[in-house]
Amino acid sequence: MHYLILATDYDGTLASGGKVSDPTLEALKKLQKTGRKLILVTGRQLDDLCQVFPEVNLFDCIVSENGAALYFPATREEFLLGSLPPENFVQTLQSRNIHPLSVGKVIVATWEPHEVEVLNVIRELGLDLQVIFNKGAVMVLPAGVNKASGLGAALSRMSLSVHNTVAIGDAENDLAFLKISEFAVAVANALPSVKTEVDWVTQADRGDGVIELIDRLLMEDLQESSFLPERHSISLGKLNAERDAHIQPLNRNILLAGTSGGGKSTLATGMLERFIEKGYQFCIIDPEGDYQNFAGTVVLGNVQQIPNPTEISTLLSKPEQNLVVNLMGVKVDDRPAFLAQLLPSLLEMRVRTGRPHWIVIDEVHHMFPSSWNAAVTLPQSVNGILMVTVHPEHVAASALALVDTIIAVKSPMQTITDFCNAVGHELPIDPLPSELASGEGVAWYLKTDEQPFQFEVISPRQERQRHMRTYAEGVLGNDRCFYFRGVDEQLNLKAQNLTMFIQLAAGVDDLTWLHHLHRQDYSTWLQNAIKDETLAEEVSQIETTTDISASVSRDRITEAIEKRYTLPV
Repeated sequence: MHYLILATDYDGTLASGGKVSDPTLEALKKLQKTGRKLILVTGRQLDDLCQVFPEVNLFDCIVSENGAALYFPATREEFLLGSLPPENFVQTLQSRNIHPLSVGKVIVATWEPHEVEVLNVIRELGLDLQVIFNKGAVMVLPAGVNKASGLGAALSRMSLSVHNTVAIGDAENDLAFLKISEFAVAVANALPSVKTEVDWVTQADRGDGVIELIDRLLMEDLQESSFLPERHSISLGKLNAERDAHIQPLNRNILLAGTSGGGKSTLATGMLERFIEKGYQFCIIDPEGDYQNFAGTVVLGNVQQIPNPTEISTLLSKPEQNLVVNLMGVKVDDRPAFLAQLLPSLLEMRVRTGRPHWIVIDEVHHMFPSSWNAAVTLPQSVNGILMVTVHPEHVAASALALVDTIIAVKSPMQTITDFCNAVGHELPIDPLPSELASGEGVAWYLKTDEQPFQFEVISPRQERQRHMRTYAEGVLGNDRCFYFRGVDEQLNLKAQNLTMFIQLAAGVDDLTWLHHLHRQDYSTWLQNAIKDETLAEEVSQIETTTDISASVSRDRITEAIEKRYTLPV
């Protein structure tokens, strides 16, 4: 269930002639029983609303006075989001025989054709006020206060997101909160200008239109392809000079796969940047510290500290907060178990709040290896999962079975073949390229009739040095460690990361150090095992410097490594 919040206007939408029908009330109650939240967003003042609508307690929050005030029926708390215009403003309007004139706790309202006189008074008194229209009503509010700001304030206090909100209205003052919602609906009787701005228009008028929307929510949570707004889509890259390749931002399970150095991190970084831009919350499970410095996120955990589940929940309770869960402090063999314990709490949070919108599992072949019973922690109804891996064939089949979108880089034919073999899916009909150039990808939407298509990746703003924390502090495989052996291989000192390399380098004798220096073993290791061409080239220049001493070369290489990698004190 994604749409957890229904935000509805009152007059002309929920109500007809100021009254809400019994069938409409029953539909609202039925929706609320599913765990969804109801928010009423109205231009009316609260006292007036309570007189005509005694069932206000049915709603979790009332946004009244066109966004200027909040009321929570369960606690009877009221919050004003602005202040009443100065007394001389109201007195001046009264002195000019503007009638009717109502004064709320923040709002001042009248009717057309008094809008010209109202604007004149605002101008004469030099006030920072705005005029909002609603089917002949003329509402005066502090600048910046409208139904969108009111709904946003309500969601913030409820720790909910507009991306889990479907909104319905009928008039021009509703456009503000309709446009910020994930899915915008107009009832059939709405103004033509409103109908052209929404994602869907009901066939029925007013309360019957609200019932129609509720029925759709109860039946399928608006997940039909015809109900997926293109305005929220996330760009993957360019199909050609004029067209973008997109994915839907919600309710998808994506496998991003390809060999090392093929551009997975570039593509993943770009996607995450666009999630941030559009306000979709994500939680990254980061087993190797690759996202340590990812802009727009908070990082929990490091080599010395295991992430605390309570802290994870606390941070994710803020809809605008994106989180990286760094598992470097968890033993490699214990990481799948850690994720198995964490995932249920993330999925339970999804049930309550709809967030995090995306759970990103990096190096998923380690987190859900083929030997691991992923079905225990990944129910087949889950969505919003982005899995990143070098080896799809090593990922548990129960995890791969969730995938409905594959994005492949470097060797798409091999990647997609490995995936299809693992889950028993038929290979695509159209031939795939065996190799892609740098900056290219192939996407395949499995649950459509579309064949895989090739696209050009959009470069992210921030480029991450892949595996920087792993190389600095982690444990490399034996085949990738550096071994100080010295002349005649009298030693066998293993450096399993850059930190250990520097520590051992400081302790080995000069003869051993120079032996490896003159053989250019250091730059070769940095090139092949650490895969840092820039650092390898810099170290190679040190290695080939004529008549350089052991002490000077050791200091220069140490400085080069520490400058490029943030090593622990």
